Amino acid sequence: MVCGGFTCSKNSLCVLNLLYIMVSLLLIGIAAWGIGFGLISSLRVVGVAVAVGILLFLIALVGLIGAIKHHQVLLFFYMIILFLVFVVQFSVSCASLALNRDQQNELLEVGWNHTATARQDIEKNFNCCGFHYFNYNDTCPAACYVSQDCITCGSIIEKHAEDVLKVVGGIGFFFSFTEILGVWLTYRYRNQKDPRANPSAFL
Repeated sequence: MVCGGFTCSKNSLCVLNLLYIMVSLLLIGIAAWGIGFGLISSLRVVGVAVAVGILLFLIALVGLIGAIKHHQVLLFFYMIILFLVFVVQFSVSCASLALNRDQQNELLEVGWNHTATARQDIEKNFNCCGFHYFNYNDTCPAACYVSQDCITCGSIIEKHAEDVLKVVGGIGFFFSFTEILGVWLTYRYRNQKDPRANPSAFL
């Protein structure tokens, strides 16, 4: 059967959703690994990663069940939700790739000031204190705090921020196109008839 047929559309949609399920489980696993090895102690960061993983898993599960059963309602909701995810992810990816260095530094500093637990993780793991400056009358979990010869964390983070944003933006950009592919496959698959069903029935 040619690739435009019912079976090919069904199999392609199933493979795509299995890929999403693996990505969601990987995301949840990375969050659990980070907190298990003490790399991340911020429950907010872990919670966001786990929530995104669970959301992606549920969306993929709806798509997989809809594809296997050729269920019109599930496929419709899957197509709408996947399109909305595509719009959000495509916008965020473009914004990540378009940020200049000043905007990156400003965004990093805002994030630094609003994440106390993550800030302590960064200071401890990168052996630095403060973002642009640090008052040694304050406390810092870094090992260098004892000898009071710490460098600022901002200088370390800003050095790699541009590369990280490019990688994250590129990965998000790539996956956004797999999502629009999923929307197109779902739309085509919904309007195809199951050859095993009654030919006179509208599916």
